[in-house]
Amino acid sequence: MTVTDAQRGGSAAAPPRPASAPDAGRRARARLRRRGHLLFVAFAAPNFFFLLVFAYWPVLYNGYLSLTNWDMISPAKKFVGLSNYVDLIADPDFRGTLWTTVLFVVSIVAGGMVLGLAIALLLNQKLRGTRIVRTLTFAPYVLSGAAVGTLWLFVFDPNYGLIRPLLAPLGLTAPAMMTDSKWALFGLVVVYLWKNTGFVAVVYLAGLQSMPRDVFEAAALDGASAWTRLRRISVPLLSPVTFFLLVTSVITTFQAFDVIAVMTGGGPGSSTSILSWFIYDQGFRAFDAGRSAAGAMIMFVVLLLITGLQARYLERKVHYQ
Repeated sequence: MTVTDAQRGGSAAAPPRPASAPDAGRRARARLRRRGHLLFVAFAAPNFFFLLVFAYWPVLYNGYLSLTNWDMISPAKKFVGLSNYVDLIADPDFRGTLWTTVLFVVSIVAGGMVLGLAIALLLNQKLRGTRIVRTLTFAPYVLSGAAVGTLWLFVFDPNYGLIRPLLAPLGLTAPAMMTDSKWALFGLVVVYLWKNTGFVAVVYLAGLQSMPRDVFEAAALDGASAWTRLRRISVPLLSPVTFFLLVTSVITTFQAFDVIAVMTGGGPGSSTSILSWFIYDQGFRAFDAGRSAAGAMIMFVVLLLITGLQARYLERKVHYQ
């Protein structure tokens, strides 16, 4: 006769209770969240790493270099604090560089936006050969700066360039565009407008072709002229495109370098020395890493302020569809 646990006065171990449905659901959701977090980290960590190494760390190290006096050759860097910034602000040549940069950026950005919109309006018409014209308009943008600079050096040559036969019928003499300080900056503006306006036109054209046709048809039936439709309908509807182009154009124009290096080298004198060229000249020709880094930090802060002001005030006037 077997004595059971109950007869001994003991109690048998109770079998585990199955988890309730709410508890099981919570644990399943927690596992899914952890899995999602791990997946996010696995995909985002490499991007954050490269962003830290190739974007944020150079800015931080450049900020440190701007506080030193270093010739880029000797191993020692002498800490000088803010003296590089003080010297730059007190330097009339640097103030002239800032003024040249302002003229250069405003001319290219404003001229490119106006010309780009005008070309986009022409290309938006239903005419024969518009596809070929669009390709030719965009082609200069994809050319290298060295190729563009070399091409326009030939165009501007006062003795053998294409500008001479164009001005001769008008009784005008071709100026020494790239060797005359009065003309050099204007010549660079022309070259950069020729190179970059095609991109602006193509982006504007995409915006024009995405607009609702019924709005323009209704305005035309109400008697609105083409100028009124452009001013009252097209321009407001294109405001997101304009905002995008304005921000990107300002940033890329501040960083212009390649065409300047080929065509003028910042000269004659310092007539075409903009901030990006000044940074290169101080760092890799004068071997003054401190002044070069200080100029780069000034450009970084200026671009940061301009972009912030654009996002703060101009985006209010953007009409998203």
